[in-house]
Amino acid sequence: MADFPVHPDEVTPSWLSEVLGASVAALRWESIGTGQVGDSVRFQLEGENVPATLAGKFPAADETSRATAAMFGLYRKEVEFYRQAAPLLKVRAPKTYFAQGSDDGTQFCLIFEDLGPARQGDQIAGCTIEDARAAMKQAAAIHAPSWGRADIIEAPWLQPAANQGDTVAAMYPKAQVVFRERYGELLEPEYMSVCEALAELAAPYFRRDPELQCLVHGDFRLDNMLFDIRGGAEPIAVLDWQTAAVGKPSHDIAYFIGTGIGQLGLDHEDELLELYLAEMGRLGVGLTREGIRESYRLGILHGVSTAVFSAAFVERTERGDANFLSMARGGCALALRHDSIGALREKD
Repeated sequence: MADFPVHPDEVTPSWLSEVLGASVAALRWESIGTGQVGDSVRFQLEGENVPATLAGKFPAADETSRATAAMFGLYRKEVEFYRQAAPLLKVRAPKTYFAQGSDDGTQFCLIFEDLGPARQGDQIAGCTIEDARAAMKQAAAIHAPSWGRADIIEAPWLQPAANQGDTVAAMYPKAQVVFRERYGELLEPEYMSVCEALAELAAPYFRRDPELQCLVHGDFRLDNMLFDIRGGAEPIAVLDWQTAAVGKPSHDIAYFIGTGIGQLGLDHEDELLELYLAEMGRLGVGLTREGIRESYRLGILHGVSTAVFSAAFVERTERGDANFLSMARGGCALALRHDSIGALREKD
């Protein structure tokens, strides 16, 4: 039993008063967001010297989603990101008032600032090029400040289990079977062929890259972003840090351009890449298109693998189906443009 709330019903005025150091007289909550691994809510507060609203995040109600989160340490990662990494980065993430997780990784509680009113990013609806530009600047605000920093990239909470690559590689072909059975009549054959090829090459793909350069978000797409936050006072905030990891920055940017924004990314790929590189340079990290070419080609497949794996191992919903198809289409289209499967075969 956790000694902190693990469901919004367990958040009481007295507990929240202690967290805030102010008097909360009453509260109520409502669900927000579309997350499938964690459940997010908005708290309406009454009291003296307290915010009118706060946001909270708790373990998913769905048992399958919770089990997946515990297996890969997703809840612990998000808690530790807010506690340890967020203060060291330039990315706009919510301010936290409480962040705690259980030792076994199955329970957690986050209480943070409410960034509304804001526009929730929508993977299925897409976004404007202005939104995409704001996101690329935020990617640089994650990567550049963490570039080569041992206190971040060597942090124990960010390290995968010793056998995680082998475990995922063994599970991945089974996920592809589920994905094919579920979406075989819906996903274009040329895109499904990319998914099938990736399943055949799961072992080399999930082998850990020894060259770790910076912290990456890991799921850098529209559903994990808010735009025009605080009624337009700020352009964007980045949420949902459960998949934070150490690796190469091109995985986040390739994921966003392909899986994250689909056709918009295909149409504006060069512009967005140049914007990202310029922003990294402004923040003190000089990168070139040629220098990231191969890691970018491989990073595109991160979006494909996430769509396939998530479809098989989180709660199935109607929106989730549409989301995973959107992710797969965008990721596979970009993978075909850059022959990402060919790059993976060269690596093997």
